[in-house]
Amino acid sequence: MTCAACVRRVERKLGKLEGVTAEVNLATGRARVSHPAQMTARELTSAVEAAGYTAQLVVTPTEVTPARTDDSAEAAVGQERERLVITAALSLPVLVLSMAPALQFDNWQWLCFVLAAPVAVWGARPFHQRALSGLRHTNATMDTLVSLGVVASFCWSAYALFLGGAGEPSMRMPFSLVPSTSDGMVHVYLEATVGVPLFVLGGRFLEGRARRGTGAALRSLARLAAKEVTVRRHGSDELVPIERLRVGEVFVVRPGERVASDGEVTEGSSAVDLSLVTGESEPVEVGPGATVTGGSVNVGGLLLVRATAVGADTQLARITKLVTDAQAGKARAQRLADTVSGVFVPVVLALAATTLGFWLGADADPQAAITAAVAVLVVACPCALGLATPTVLVAATGRGARLGVLVSGPQALEGLRHIDTVVLDKTGTLTSGHMSVGRVTAVPDGLGVNEVLRLAGAVEQGSEHPLGRAITAHARRVTGDGPLPGVSGFHAVAGQGVSGHVDGRVVEVLAPEGTDLPVSLRTAWERADESARTAVLVRVDGTAAALIEVADLVRPGSYRAVDRLRRLGVRPVLATGDRAAVARAVAEDMGIAEVHARCTPWDKAELVRRLRAEGRRVAVVGDGVNDAAALAGADLGIAMGTGTDVVIGAADVTLVRSDIEALADAVRLARHTLGTIRVNLVWAFGYNAVTMPLAMVGLLNPMVAAVAMSLSSVLVVANSLRLRTWQPSPARQPRARSAARDVL
Repeated sequence: MTCAACVRRVERKLGKLEGVTAEVNLATGRARVSHPAQMTARELTSAVEAAGYTAQLVVTPTEVTPARTDDSAEAAVGQERERLVITAALSLPVLVLSMAPALQFDNWQWLCFVLAAPVAVWGARPFHQRALSGLRHTNATMDTLVSLGVVASFCWSAYALFLGGAGEPSMRMPFSLVPSTSDGMVHVYLEATVGVPLFVLGGRFLEGRARRGTGAALRSLARLAAKEVTVRRHGSDELVPIERLRVGEVFVVRPGERVASDGEVTEGSSAVDLSLVTGESEPVEVGPGATVTGGSVNVGGLLLVRATAVGADTQLARITKLVTDAQAGKARAQRLADTVSGVFVPVVLALAATTLGFWLGADADPQAAITAAVAVLVVACPCALGLATPTVLVAATGRGARLGVLVSGPQALEGLRHIDTVVLDKTGTLTSGHMSVGRVTAVPDGLGVNEVLRLAGAVEQGSEHPLGRAITAHARRVTGDGPLPGVSGFHAVAGQGVSGHVDGRVVEVLAPEGTDLPVSLRTAWERADESARTAVLVRVDGTAAALIEVADLVRPGSYRAVDRLRRLGVRPVLATGDRAAVARAVAEDMGIAEVHARCTPWDKAELVRRLRAEGRRVAVVGDGVNDAAALAGADLGIAMGTGTDVVIGAADVTLVRSDIEALADAVRLARHTLGTIRVNLVWAFGYNAVTMPLAMVGLLNPMVAAVAMSLSSVLVVANSLRLRTWQPSPARQPRARSAARDVL
């Protein structure tokens, strides 16, 4: 396919099959087809072939071999480059002699004719072949226009040389940007004969390179997939192809290697670089029990990992599929451009014929009439219209994937552009979703924070309560991940706390009560109560030693995300099933004015319906099954990458990272994307609106028309490529509104 007219034609052919709908993307060269289950792939490819094109099934992203893909692409690029170089070598002498009268010598025109003939036949062969193929299928495309322009200019030049007097040895020909309208047949258009295919081939070569650049994100995702994996079986290591890895098997990840598949660390500790998979800039420390993502890089020690997902079930495969599906879709603006382009070529052919007839009917010189008609054929460019939107979407979705934002399609980008209200879940979205230690307040002149945590963490090792596990995990981190001391005489009382002997001391971790607390601990207890946190008291040998505040803490990125959303004009609304006190504390801390607590899934869905009835464009962010109904009912559903499959399936956008800060980046990227599309469409429509009339009235040389036509497509694609390097603006750090933000 070479233009939007091709896209329209393939879609129409596929759409004529019963029960089939298709979306064809010019930038990626792919079609996404919905069809009845009984329909075979051969029937679909036959329909494409009936339109004059070829097609084959695309291998699923998880099975793509990047090396094979790159080799085939390089071979095609090599052929294009060879044709372009030879055409340029033959064309440049013709262009120089035709444009510089001072260099013209006797019989120069015959030398130009000899050089131009191979260009007109072989150099322009791809255009002639596609034009003839379209003719056999009663279709006309951009190649039809180029082919007709080359044939018309070459045939006119041959006629002028052999029969019109232009073959005289002493003939000299001036060059002008505006074609000559003088009487006589001494003017030949060999410069147009070679210039049109040269500049169109050059433009398409540059355009192809740029279009391949927009798909760089997808290719880089494919390269993240491991080809081989070292599996540990029966105590020995065996290197096997990744296809032979099975769920439950243990594989080895050495320092510097990629994690072959999603899994759980069974032995070893290391730092894992997730930047290419989730967009997180800093390596994440992992140890036994931690989950790792396929495609991430082990930058530390040796890891043994038990595979929990392989093949198409891995997170990397799902990301690749989402990006692929998004790039195959179409925005409303693209559908409009494709509709216009579908009738564009027949209209141009009619205008060229009308121009030729008008000039001849007005007794103009035949040379001027043919020149104007050829210029109309050459300058018309549905390529820019066809590329204005898909190249932007391919670049934007690829850039979004690198930032940790996966969009389901162009409609999601359009939705992100227009949202003005975002409904945020609390647990697992704004917060981490699990209990963590916030602030630890120790009695002045007492044991000190670290020692109290060491003792409390030791006694809580025997507890299965979430509060106890949070205290033990925090104690290990604070004390350097070393082993905590053992505990004897462990005793737990349901609803009260635990106690035991640690290093010869009686350590109790229990709920604070009574009035016999030191002033510093009572103040900390009151502060924890105001912040809706759970406070636990640590007593050592019967004396109050410290107060530990435990809560489902707000992720640090959530503060920045909410602040940036407000500055983008998006109103945050908190809707949670948690207690009103907890919801109010979190909302006050983050500066969220509208709060809805104790929400059932139906309450959230009703809230979304009510907000939309008020005329707001609503996005919902969630991670649990209880958010699925609200996500499905919103203008835009946004799922956390750590959420359930149900939520991710109902969402239009997935945030791969574990915090919502990427949401603000997504909104800005969507707005920038839609702005780029508008610029491209204005240029594409404006270019044709200006150049077509100039060509029809004889004010455009066909060679200049070829240059303008090629540049229009290249400029559109180059403008789209700017999205590949788009960077989110650095976020300022908002101040915490309460002490609840402080973390030890």
